[in-house]
Amino acid sequence: MKVADIDSERMIVHIRHGKGNRDRDVPLTPKLLQTLREYWLWMKPKTYLFPGMIKSWRADKPLTPKCIWTAVQDAAKRAGIKKRVSPHTLRHSWATHLLENGTDLRTIQMLMGHADLRATSIYLHLSRRHLQAVTNPAEAMPVSQLDSVKRSRRRKPKQ
Repeated sequence: MKVADIDSERMIVHIRHGKGNRDRDVPLTPKLLQTLREYWLWMKPKTYLFPGMIKSWRADKPLTPKCIWTAVQDAAKRAGIKKRVSPHTLRHSWATHLLENGTDLRTIQMLMGHADLRATSIYLHLSRRHLQAVTNPAEAMPVSQLDSVKRSRRRKPKQ
């Protein structure tokens, strides 16, 4: 990600060559913008917001995929997460949290950069708690009280 990819006026982050080699814009939250500004003032990166390294020295080059993978592994370990975690896990989790917080599928599709909604559905792993919280429409239907229901009369068979 380049420093120029942060558009604080429009409150978006431009993702270049993301998943599927697609470009897209994602929302930039005020909290994230503040965090990125503090980081920028501290590190003063030139081209790349998070510059890579050459022989243990910071260089104006992008991070390698291995560096990102290692950072995610280290963060998961510090957080006490025992499950297998990868940078792609964060993508799946983000899509799921968007859905659980009420974001519609079409918006999630656009944010994920998917051309097909079927690709988006692969990312949506709803929690058991979320699924159990769904209100069944039948619950809103009125039900007659038993004392107001007319009982049917059985005809006596003719003899």
